Amino acid sequence: MDHNSHRTESTCGSIGGSTDLQKPRRDTDPEALTRLETSQSHFPAPKSLLKEITFVSVVCMAQFMTQAGLCMSIAPVHIIGDSFGITNPASLSWYAASYSLTVGTFILAAGRLGDVYGHRLMFIVGFLWFALWSALAGFSVWKDQIFFACCRALQGVGAAMLLPNAIAILGRTYPPGLRKEMIFSLFGATAPGGSLLAVCFPPSLLSSYGGLGDIGPQPKFDDNIHFIERLDLLGAAAGISGLVLINFSWNQAALVGWKNPYTYVLLIVGFLCLGAFAVVERKAVCPLLPRSVFTGNLAWVLGCIAAGWSSFGIIIYYFYQFMEVIKGDSPLLATAKWSGAAASGAVAALITGFLLGRLPPSVIMFFAMAFFTAGLSIFATVPVNQTYWAQAFVVSIITCWGMDMSFPSGTLILSNSMHRHNQGLAASLVATTVNYSISLGLGFAGTVETHVNDGGKDVLQGYRGALYMGIGLAGLGLFISVLFMIASWKQHRARGL
Repeated sequence: MDHNSHRTESTCGSIGGSTDLQKPRRDTDPEALTRLETSQSHFPAPKSLLKEITFVSVVCMAQFMTQAGLCMSIAPVHIIGDSFGITNPASLSWYAASYSLTVGTFILAAGRLGDVYGHRLMFIVGFLWFALWSALAGFSVWKDQIFFACCRALQGVGAAMLLPNAIAILGRTYPPGLRKEMIFSLFGATAPGGSLLAVCFPPSLLSSYGGLGDIGPQPKFDDNIHFIERLDLLGAAAGISGLVLINFSWNQAALVGWKNPYTYVLLIVGFLCLGAFAVVERKAVCPLLPRSVFTGNLAWVLGCIAAGWSSFGIIIYYFYQFMEVIKGDSPLLATAKWSGAAASGAVAALITGFLLGRLPPSVIMFFAMAFFTAGLSIFATVPVNQTYWAQAFVVSIITCWGMDMSFPSGTLILSNSMHRHNQGLAASLVATTVNYSISLGLGFAGTVETHVNDGGKDVLQGYRGALYMGIGLAGLGLFISVLFMIASWKQHRARGL
């Protein structure tokens, strides 16, 4: 083993409750311990069925509340806008985009906080943070829309604390197998239900359900690494700054246009920050993204998920816009029209759980992208006076299959292709891509909408333009998934030979 390998093992190791973690570990992976192993690397499984149901339900509330937070400002977006005197569609889209922006941006950093300070502790802190900023977002009716958008962004930080630590808790409680695959599928199945229930109940009330009770011991480490290096604060600052600036520039361009210099200046600075992030990660003692995670399947999986989920953000946002603005439905009636997604998503998750052990994950990813593409293609052509049951109902049923097939299959693909010490990072990368892509997709769609709606005179044309943009993104995901299947098939043949 080379000098760098020995340095990584000695500086990023940790001690915990078991004696085997106190011994130096040697591995063929030179970055095996870059993702810190602590006393919380394994959680005991619940000993009874009732305790297991309670445990899984509480942990799944992380995904439930993340999607509830996204949709809490989509269905009533015009009611919220009216309270601030705002009618500009580009301004209204910020209410959802600001939330997804911080969820996607802070997940990796929040996962590292869980590694260092304990996943259960960060899980509970995430719920408390989420509840606080949900309440303050409600009080912002007496302030202005800027304060509301800031509250939404900070609310997203709470969701970012929840997701990676919830996934880590599940991943370190259950060994690989059918049971783990089914539980991860159930974790994804809660997303459609959360998006529906958020319209009917305050998220601050819902978030009071969360918590695991026992925080557990704080991890202890047998090295002298400064917490700045252990948390990789320099890398986190560069990465978060770059992602925020890039996303902000795209979403703000839909509001003020690219003619304003600060929009493209911030975009350029954002890419420079990401370049700095790459440089910092190469030299970091405990990088957020170690080199060993960059496997052959990483680009395929994240490419599919980025394209597919950005199109999902577009369809769910413009489904409500079409129903409320064009059809004249109330937010509750529009939600009722989307309610089929909850039951259909649960079925999709269960079926996906069984298929994961029987079909190559790349094939499941292809079907997920096909459902995204089909849903957007059907809804983009819905006639205004057509009955709901003809096309809109079909869209609510099939689109969620893309959600609940892509998340678990993407997580499984990356988990199987990464070193065992990077299993938590695999799911965090998928969750980061999912939520960041939703926000970025809304920025793309908003830009298209403002350029084709004839200055706001042809609202329907603007909506259709945004949906066509979604079709393009979903189609890109479908194309990438086909290439991914071909590459996987060639790898399988090569191994067979």
